[in-house]
Amino acid sequence: MSEISREISTQPETWRRAAEVAPSHAALLPAPGSRVAVIGCGTSLYMAQSFAALRDAYGQGDTDAFAASEFPVGRRYDLVIALSRSGTTTEVARALALLPPQVPTLAVVAVAETPVARAAHRAIVLDFADERSVVQTRFATTALALFRSHLGDDVAAAARDAEQALSAPLPLPVDVHRQFVFLGRGWTVGLAHEAALKLREAAIAWSESYPAMEYRHGPISVADSQTAVWALGDVDTTVLEDVAATGATVVHGDLDAMAELVIAQRFAVAMAESRGRDPDRPRNLTRSVVLADG
Repeated sequence: MSEISREISTQPETWRRAAEVAPSHAALLPAPGSRVAVIGCGTSLYMAQSFAALRDAYGQGDTDAFAASEFPVGRRYDLVIALSRSGTTTEVARALALLPPQVPTLAVVAVAETPVARAAHRAIVLDFADERSVVQTRFATTALALFRSHLGDDVAAAARDAEQALSAPLPLPVDVHRQFVFLGRGWTVGLAHEAALKLREAAIAWSESYPAMEYRHGPISVADSQTAVWALGDVDTTVLEDVAATGATVVHGDLDAMAELVIAQRFAVAMAESRGRDPDRPRNLTRSVVLADG
């Protein structure tokens, strides 16, 4: 079994552990009404986007998500959260270093005593969710489970759905479609971006992602019988009807959206293996992007 397959399979367990430890980190995580920014790169950026949309939707306070390299360091926030699996991502550490010292910062990482953890005032270390595969799966969803639990979501129910997702048949054949599009709405837009990234990273597949209502504003022109459009979460059915009219295949499950992401992760691995690729070691990628100084 590949490392990524093993890590995907442990997500129900790591989500439950995240929910268990969330109360002990409540003082570090955002208080209701506070103005918060969450920064990250790649997968961590997409989890930041999901958390920001959820926190806004729950009326917990203004929450923004940024790619670390694009973070507006002069904007006022009550807390800046840096999300990084390895804790070594250069752009994240640099963004924290540029902040005035009076701005509270929190790192959420898998490895303690790393540059990102040291650059922040406080750190939450989810070492039980660290990974060996280059392609990130369980750390990202476990960090989001921590945030969701802090917001009051039923992570135990999501974990039960994830258990179903681990044994569910894959919704698509791995060798039929040439293009894959993931759609989301609200907090699941970040999950859609992440699902598309998994297919690109692991299987070198043509994959895209959009807020669902945006798909009709141009991208749908490419859809045809070789396109699969995969909706995560509560997506307007009229969008899916318009997609089906193009001849594209529509996938829309009814599990918790994070559990639906688990199915997409499994699909990415299956596609990679069908193409003779190593899903643990995709081309041109490393576990972390560490840049030279300067």
